[in-house]
Amino acid sequence: MAKWQLGDDPKWNDKGRKQSVQKSKAQREGKGTRRTEVRAKKQLGQHFLSDETAAQTIVDRLEGLGEGSIVEIGPGMGVITHGLLARFGERLHCLELDRESVDYLRGRLPELSPRLHEADCLSFDLNALPGGVSGMAGNLPYNISSQILFQVYDHRQSVQECVFMLQREVAERIAATPGGRERGILSVLLQAYYDISFVLTLPPEAFTPPPKVHSSVIYMRRNTVERLACDESLFKQVVKASFSQRRKTLKNSLYAGLPAVQRKPGFDGLPYLGQRAETLSVEQFVELTNAVKGVIGG
Repeated sequence: MAKWQLGDDPKWNDKGRKQSVQKSKAQREGKGTRRTEVRAKKQLGQHFLSDETAAQTIVDRLEGLGEGSIVEIGPGMGVITHGLLARFGERLHCLELDRESVDYLRGRLPELSPRLHEADCLSFDLNALPGGVSGMAGNLPYNISSQILFQVYDHRQSVQECVFMLQREVAERIAATPGGRERGILSVLLQAYYDISFVLTLPPEAFTPPPKVHSSVIYMRRNTVERLACDESLFKQVVKASFSQRRKTLKNSLYAGLPAVQRKPGFDGLPYLGQRAETLSVEQFVELTNAVKGVIGG
């Protein structure tokens, strides 16, 4: 498991707990504090980030690799958007499904309006943006974060880097190393093409409304692998099938989840059949994929 790396905000310790900070009279009286002006909607999984130092850490972590568009998913009330706009200007495009948030942002950031898309990020055509998309950021809605990460995987040839706020459990799953209980499909697929590191972790009170769990920011940077040394479409199928029955060995998981290998004479000769999926590295999954390819032919 990757080690936690905190941002520069002295208010949060290494367990994501807020340290004691002397408040001013204005703060104690509620003056000068950020006020929620957009109603968070549970059905959209909205929890607005309210810590501006953490937001700036997200902005600073994005390096601006490539020459394509920078996409923020779910800008909400714009706490991250302000910094991204100041840094990347017209490269920034925002995808927001919530009409109330869109109207709020158009009023606060009129210069962003031409590039503020009222759209579902899961169905939006990222390839239609100027230069495609080379960077992504955002405090992702908890209820669709995994789907968004699969979308990043599908655009891996263009997306050079991502900075995402996620549920801590999801972040741990993505960064899980071989042998870790959290390791799953996204761990293998994303680690095949990205180097993944933790940036910071935040407690529920850093958000409005506060979620029931801690949240973590991860940074994903494209590695040097252009293509895997195997059939990449089959690789994805093999990985998904391998994790289809987590408590069982690969022999059972592959047989149940990959019909193409059932009753094939070479099935019992596949490598790693006695192991569980979470114990395999990306390289071992590549080896397994090539072996499966040999069994099914083609």
